[in-house]
Amino acid sequence: MTHPHTIAAREDKAAQAAALGITETRISDLVESFYEKIRSDALLGPIFDEKITNWPPHLARMKDFWASIAIESGRFRGNPMVKHLAIPGIERAHFDHWLALFDETLPDVMPNAAACQFLSERAERIADSLMTGIAIHRDGLPKIAQKEGDK
Repeated sequence: MTHPHTIAAREDKAAQAAALGITETRISDLVESFYEKIRSDALLGPIFDEKITNWPPHLARMKDFWASIAIESGRFRGNPMVKHLAIPGIERAHFDHWLALFDETLPDVMPNAAACQFLSERAERIADSLMTGIAIHRDGLPKIAQKEGDK
């Protein structure tokens, strides 16, 4: 049974997204357009081509992921960290480039700057979380703490 607070939080998030004009259709268009760019990208395309052999199920999964992120659909089930840990050599530069392509795609499919900012901020948090998790997995917490202290 889902807790009433969880239901209310999901409804609030869905209402916020709806007020910005973020819809299932726009999320679908975003995923299709974004991954079209990814697949033809010199840096990221080969990484994705190596890991994804059947694109339609991956795109459907990414639509569920982004619908869960943006409008709290609750459809996505999975662990993105595990998938990203399995990519040898993935670095911050890959995530930064991914974010740049994502931000480049947003105005093409979202109705306004506020919707673009809403999704861009979430993508940035996701990228930061994944990169932090990868760094902890590779280097351990003491090394991460040292890098943070150097800033």
